[in-house]
Amino acid sequence: MRPSLWADRLMALSVRVIGLVIMLAALAAAIASFFYNKAQESDQAARIGMQVNARLSDQLSILEGVRALYQSDKTTGGASVRAYLAALQPQARAPGMQGVGVAIAMARSTPAAVEARLRENYGRDIAVWPATDQPVGFPIVLIEPDDPLNADALGYDMYSEPIRREAMRRAWLTGQPAASGIVQLVQERHAGSKQPGFLIYIPVYAEQPLLDAGAAPPPDEAATPPTVATARGARPVEAFVYAPFRIHDLMTSVLGRQIDGIDGIEVTAGEGPSAPRVFVHGKIGWDAHEQRLQVADRQWTMRISYGRFIDRLGRPLAILLFGVAIAFLAIRLHQMQHRRLGAFQALAEEKERHAEDRELMIGEMAHRMKNAFARIGALARITARESKDLRDFETRFDGRLRALSDAKQMLVTGAVETVDLGAIIRRELGLAGWPADRLAALAGPDVRLGDEAAQALALAIHELVTNSIKYGALAGRGELAVGWRRDGEEVTLDWTESGLPETPHVDTESFGTQFIRSLIERQLKGSWDRRAADHSLAVTIRWPAPAPD
Repeated sequence: MRPSLWADRLMALSVRVIGLVIMLAALAAAIASFFYNKAQESDQAARIGMQVNARLSDQLSILEGVRALYQSDKTTGGASVRAYLAALQPQARAPGMQGVGVAIAMARSTPAAVEARLRENYGRDIAVWPATDQPVGFPIVLIEPDDPLNADALGYDMYSEPIRREAMRRAWLTGQPAASGIVQLVQERHAGSKQPGFLIYIPVYAEQPLLDAGAAPPPDEAATPPTVATARGARPVEAFVYAPFRIHDLMTSVLGRQIDGIDGIEVTAGEGPSAPRVFVHGKIGWDAHEQRLQVADRQWTMRISYGRFIDRLGRPLAILLFGVAIAFLAIRLHQMQHRRLGAFQALAEEKERHAEDRELMIGEMAHRMKNAFARIGALARITARESKDLRDFETRFDGRLRALSDAKQMLVTGAVETVDLGAIIRRELGLAGWPADRLAALAGPDVRLGDEAAQALALAIHELVTNSIKYGALAGRGELAVGWRRDGEEVTLDWTESGLPETPHVDTESFGTQFIRSLIERQLKGSWDRRAADHSLAVTIRWPAPAPD
């Protein structure tokens, strides 16, 4: 055979070998991708399980803290616990609990002390309910936050209900947190959307037993410490600190936005097929990942499903079946060409964007210069009309021009598009000689002004300061009060001068005052009101409030 034929066959064989190697590599990549995705989903499920367990642990820590506080200061237990929970805000720090409460021991048919505690905590008469044949009860005397749902639970004797009683007995005997079975919380009576719930109890043991379960209270009950219940083989207990949980609220608060990336999730209160399902979202696939949840002294099961088998293996197999080698070369060539075209297109778009920005900046600059020259020309004409001579014109025009410049300087120096109204007022009054302590005492809401509004108000305030220095309170002949506030959709600026030597004449307006009023009405779309009476002058400026940043 010719050498060229051998070379052709060798090249063909090399291509086949390379193609086979690429296909085998793609197959290995498909298998690796399958197991990698499965392991990744398992890790994600484990992290979610850890999040739920960590949230439950945080909530148990809150209950332990409430128990410690209650034991340390039993005389003001209700007030101190409510203050502690208000400061701690467990609904914000560890959301998912419906509340945190305290249930105290009560001998049967002796609810007076409990109802007195309820009246002390909530300022109203609340009866203990329901009637029970148990020798001892544990009515709820406190639950926070004090919202309409929790208010329905006040006075409820939890020991009267078997599922709750069983969990309370476990906590009583072990001294450890105990979770109840699935119940409908009493808060659900008026809830719009009812959810399954459960409770976690922590016992508050008494120092000395004072009352056997079922025994009658001593005659001097009011003078003794709280009622204490006793049981054979257990320490005497006087109360339970507990938390009710609405399961849907708990799970959604822990999962947050993660739930959108989960195909299906299922939580059962226990293990095995007979355990009741308490939370279901989406559809569980056959490849679900199982996690254990530690709910106080109980174990729950959570199953999480992220996708189907074909979703994990289909794409790698499709790449293998359609020819990895040819597709890879074509994609590489396409990517190279696409990158070149994309680079040229991005460069052209960048140049076009720069040109548009430059034209916009030039147009904006021309517009602002036109407005500035027009305003300065109007100031000059108005000032010339009301000035007595050149020196008077120079003084008036310089002050007004400085007010405009100061407002503009605040914008430029701060590198912002708005300026604070308070800064303009303090600056003008500071130049007029107001003491620093009075300037510091000026207070009002944060009102941010744009360029046009800042210049209009700077001129108006400058005019008020100038007139006050000449004829009013800033000349030392009266008292000046300045304030501003938000009134709904408006901002109101009040300028009040009182104790003046004589009542000012406001029937006529100077050219400068007319110009300022025109700025207020046109630029600010506001109003200018001057009133004089009884040796005082009151000026009120109102304009639409700018939208908050």
